[in-house]
Amino acid sequence: MTHVVCEPCFACKYTDCVVVCPVECFYEGEKILYIHPDECIDCEACVPECPVEAIFHEDNVPDEWKEFTQLNAEMAPQCEVITEKKDPLGDPV
Repeated sequence: MTHVVCEPCFACKYTDCVVVCPVECFYEGEKILYIHPDECIDCEACVPECPVEAIFHEDNVPDEWKEFTQLNAEMAPQCEVITEKKDPLGDPV
């Protein structure tokens, strides 16, 4: 099982979640973060840290964002791992 970064992160990209991840499974895309499904240990440490509530357990991803499960799996291996907090792209909604 894994967690998934969904649409609320797009063009926002807060990185509060990455600093609490014990396995460094977050990857940085140009406009969004991704969670590598093979590396996530389901600890849920990232969920309460996301100010825009963009992280969901894969079984609880809202229907309108289901495609983000596959998007995270495809894009995480293509991006650089991120382990440190950075300035966000935008403000939380």
